[in-house]
Amino acid sequence: MPTPPQWTAERTISVRDVAELVEVFAPHLTGKPIVALAEGWDNAVFVVGGRWALRFPRRAVALPGILREIAVLPAIAPGLPLDVPVPELVGNDLHPSDPWPFTGARLIVGQELAEADPPDTARNAIAAALGGFLRTLHNPAARDAAVATGTDLAVDPMQRGWPRSRLTQTRDDLQRVVASGAWDGNPATTALLDRAGELAPPPTEPVLVHGDLHVRHILVNDHGAATGVIDWGDLCLADPSVDLAIAYAAFDETARDALLTTYGPISGDTELRARAFAVRISVLLAGYAIRDHRPRLLREALRGLDRASG
Repeated sequence: MPTPPQWTAERTISVRDVAELVEVFAPHLTGKPIVALAEGWDNAVFVVGGRWALRFPRRAVALPGILREIAVLPAIAPGLPLDVPVPELVGNDLHPSDPWPFTGARLIVGQELAEADPPDTARNAIAAALGGFLRTLHNPAARDAAVATGTDLAVDPMQRGWPRSRLTQTRDDLQRVVASGAWDGNPATTALLDRAGELAPPPTEPVLVHGDLHVRHILVNDHGAATGVIDWGDLCLADPSVDLAIAYAAFDETARDALLTTYGPISGDTELRARAFAVRISVLLAGYAIRDHRPRLLREALRGLDRASG
């Protein structure tokens, strides 16, 4: 029997369930229309009354991240130049033996970058906005504000800033995407991973990072402007390259230059770590898109592989 994908839901929720929970935890929203908005590996999101995004965990692994969001996002959001989903409503799913928390935040208007799919020539402004956002997020002031909440912020618990830690899995995942027929492979990707695999663990002082910044977690509006950054469940302290992977997965050279010009200079090792993690994120998204039949996301993920390797 095939092994179920790692993102298989352990707990599901319906529109009817959401309506019942709204009556208990947000009675002022009772009777408002409820629409299923999006589903990711770890969470499902519903829009209530056209103004509130309620986010429910699908897997137990997401629960510590939700608690970090509840504690940290209110502390860092005021200083960030793009919107983030600050939890203002907090409840639980009323499970009789193991209730899981959920959050509600003001809806950030926009589409996932992967769904909006603007051409590379129209991504410069998005990239520049993200460069400024990451410069602020990676500033010591943001880290200090997060630490001051008393939240336990681990240092890169998934070792995403150290390419060697996930090298075997990444190569195996790349082979599976090739075997699916979706991608022909790229010798430059193999060479990149070989170089990155020689790097030691990051020697730099960790910064506050989003931790999982990819094309599904960046929102853009109809005018091609970045509006927000969502899904902060992997927020932690880590090497800046963990977030800077977005520069190499989502943007071509011109837009990438716009991001890095706004962010500031980075070292060659940081670039190599970021490129390697961009490959890691892109191949995971590609596998998810193949299994979940998401052609637009697959196209973006495969382009991410080639951008990161170029």
